[in-house]
Amino acid sequence: MSNTPTPPQQPNILLIMSDQQRWDSLGCYGQTAIATPNLDGLAAAGALFEQCYTPSPICTPARASLFTGKHVLGHGVTKVYDVLPNDETLFTEYLQQAGYRTALFGKLHVSSGVHEQTERHPHNGFDVYDYCIEASVGMHSPFNGYVRWLAEQDPAFLAKLRAKRRGLKHIPRHLHFTHWAAEKTIDFIRQADPARPFFCKMSVFDPHNPYDDYPADYASRVDIEPLRHVIAPAPGDDSIYALQQERRLSYLGPADSFSNDDILEMRRGYYASLALLDDEVGRVLAALDDAGLAENTLVIFVSDHGDSLGDHGLFVKGVQLYDEAIRVPLLLRWPGVIPAGQRLSALAQLHDLAATVLAAAGIEPPPEMFDSANLLPLARGQVERGRDHAVCLYRNSGINDQKNYFGPPLNSSMICNGRYKLALYHNDAAVQLFDLHADPHEQHNLADDSAHAAIKADLLTALTNWLSTQVTGLESRGGSALPDETWKKVINNRF
Repeated sequence: MSNTPTPPQQPNILLIMSDQQRWDSLGCYGQTAIATPNLDGLAAAGALFEQCYTPSPICTPARASLFTGKHVLGHGVTKVYDVLPNDETLFTEYLQQAGYRTALFGKLHVSSGVHEQTERHPHNGFDVYDYCIEASVGMHSPFNGYVRWLAEQDPAFLAKLRAKRRGLKHIPRHLHFTHWAAEKTIDFIRQADPARPFFCKMSVFDPHNPYDDYPADYASRVDIEPLRHVIAPAPGDDSIYALQQERRLSYLGPADSFSNDDILEMRRGYYASLALLDDEVGRVLAALDDAGLAENTLVIFVSDHGDSLGDHGLFVKGVQLYDEAIRVPLLLRWPGVIPAGQRLSALAQLHDLAATVLAAAGIEPPPEMFDSANLLPLARGQVERGRDHAVCLYRNSGINDQKNYFGPPLNSSMICNGRYKLALYHNDAAVQLFDLHADPHEQHNLADDSAHAAIKADLLTALTNWLSTQVTGLESRGGSALPDETWKKVINNRF
């Protein structure tokens, strides 16, 4: 264990969040297709979590978990178009109550995007709410800060975007969603009250599909050679019903309709968007330095879930539980508090950030965040082991090629203990078991291997126990109406 100083009271907190970014897509995680010096530098100056798993491979449930500190069963948002109940509270409201000035620039998506276009959650906890879910979606929303900004910057471009929507390709950097989110974040940092701490969320849409909205000149940043290797489907997974359906009816199109060249172009756009994001993150971090705020600011970089990008014969995200879809990058920097240069193998989950942020601000997490683990003791070197298991759930969460939910519903669950990972596809009770140390690309299913029978049984038991704990720890969504003494006398027949 290392000796680290006591954290300062109420640091500033900057959460930078990408969308649909797989864990292995940055240089600090071993990726070589693009240079990501700013995010790599963020990792080098703090802590990098090697095994952070999302609670859901779909945007809305995952983001609702991040902000409520609850797994998907706790907040009730299990599908992409679910609405977060009004009685849920985002951790930003607790920050507000503790004196923080809070701001959102970009994507929130803790509820259906259809709902969020017109309704702010009553407990979202943001003082500044410059919302935008995607450059060309929800453009009529009264909360859309990107549209307001474009109207000032370039009305002609805004008109073109309104007309072509997702058909508008290669958006120039100075008008790009990612650039806008960075600009607004930089302005917020420059105007920060030195006597009042802030929480700021810069939340961009990249590298989410469509993959061709990146500035055209960023294509030259991508070395396509490292991207040519595509992980083959795991032997036997073609017999799993849910994976069959996902391959056949993915909202991006049937898996067998994409050629190798199609996959390469998809990947070129994905990584070009990340090169742009790295540049914009660099500007934001420089603004923190220029304002003299870097030393007392906890910076967090994370994504909501990953993207299969053709690996395992799958695309985007969905019922699949391979690491490319459910494992995400997580970086924490807090100078003087989090020692620099740490690579942590301890398990973490996206919703752990709720307890982590509150702990950094000196706020005791509420009891309903029982499944959110404060990551600061790990990041500070005070403990070596975190949670015993990470769990990811898919409950017919995504959509098919008709932009509807799958029918019959597709359901899957994953539990990982750090080395072994078990995926359960509920439709046909298909089980996959992978040794991530020996088989990082998840090619050898050990579920029927007698030498691993005890491990399989232990993980199935752990998953069952975890599900039981989740249900036990939840309160009634409708509240309670307890019997009075008269009621008790009647039902006990004591009148």
